[in-house]
Amino acid sequence: NFTDVDDKIIKQAIAEGVDSTVISERYIAECKKDMEALNVKPATTHPLATQEICGMLDMIGTLIEKGHAYVAADGTVYYRTRSFKEYGKLSHKNIDDLRGGNRALLVSGEDQKEDPLDFVLWKPKKDGEPYWDSDYCKGRPGWHIECSVMSKKYLGDKIDIHAGGEDLIFPHHENEIAQSEAANGREFAKYWMHNAFLNIDNRKMSKSLGNFFTVRDISEKYDLQVLRFFMLSAHYRSPLNFSADLMESAKNGLDRIITAAENLKFLLQTAQGEELAADEAKLFEEAQMYVTQFDAAMDDDFNTADAIAAIFDLVKWSNTNVNAESSKALTEAVFAEMKELADICGLIIDKQAEMLDADIEKLIADRQQARKDKNFARADEIRDELLNKGIVLEDTREGVKWKRA
Repeated sequence: NFTDVDDKIIKQAIAEGVDSTVISERYIAECKKDMEALNVKPATTHPLATQEICGMLDMIGTLIEKGHAYVAADGTVYYRTRSFKEYGKLSHKNIDDLRGGNRALLVSGEDQKEDPLDFVLWKPKKDGEPYWDSDYCKGRPGWHIECSVMSKKYLGDKIDIHAGGEDLIFPHHENEIAQSEAANGREFAKYWMHNAFLNIDNRKMSKSLGNFFTVRDISEKYDLQVLRFFMLSAHYRSPLNFSADLMESAKNGLDRIITAAENLKFLLQTAQGEELAADEAKLFEEAQMYVTQFDAAMDDDFNTADAIAAIFDLVKWSNTNVNAESSKALTEAVFAEMKELADICGLIIDKQAEMLDADIEKLIADRQQARKDKNFARADEIRDELLNKGIVLEDTREGVKWKRA
């Protein structure tokens, strides 16, 4: 989901003199570009917080009715944290210890709270901010309520897996649990997957330290498949150190896998024999051991580091056991296994050869002619053919422009 209204977005919109939707739409579009470049599959839907306001107000109403929330004099709606007896169960924090460390909140402008630990569900608008009407005040939602409502609408009262950065465990995920379980009366999430931080040369990545890199920055030097492979090389719960040396190591590792796959494709050009020979059948059983090893690693809390190690073991086995004397059946089977394991990791090891510019231009000309002839089915067919080969067309006033995806 995308939080498309918050303090930072509003601040930037005011600075640029534009509506907040201009800012949110800009960054959402850029995020999706980076996701596509990293071969991250799009979700079935990417809900926006501003499109779920009615659901948020419904859940807030439910929490008030059940005694888990209250309305302050200025229209702010707070969650009554102590009403949820299991508060702190995810972060393993004791609520009394938390209260002791937050007494200052009682005199910091939030004196309408019943308790310093209570958090905002709905807050009054300020000048220049977007707002929505409610029974409490003209305002907008707090940060935590958005996620509870969107997950309920699209995934149900209880979800299987909830992921996020380890810095969100408290208070965000803790507050999500408190909201959802109090409103819905059942467990919110079955499993939690929290990823650790990315460090740069053994120091935490930070703009203030001047060691901040974007996906676009990295793409100027490396294919983003290398970055993806690098991220997979460590367990998601472990801190990951980014450095030039480690990126080069990741590039070399990915090249090893791609080279092995390309070697199998080369052998297939001349390989004979549609069935496994007797000795090959036993040999292939060895190869399948690495698939079992891969599956076990992924079943062990998504241990991609060990999964990658299993792919390397398969590569080493393939380089040793599959050669020009191997049957087509064995070569195809090993290639299929290698490709399947890489696909699960989102790694592309079977790239299609790029079309030549002249071939692209010819197909574009054929499409233009088909459109002139009102043969729109053929025109669409050509566009789809180009798209399948990684060529994106854009119809403009100046003519058709194209780029490689």
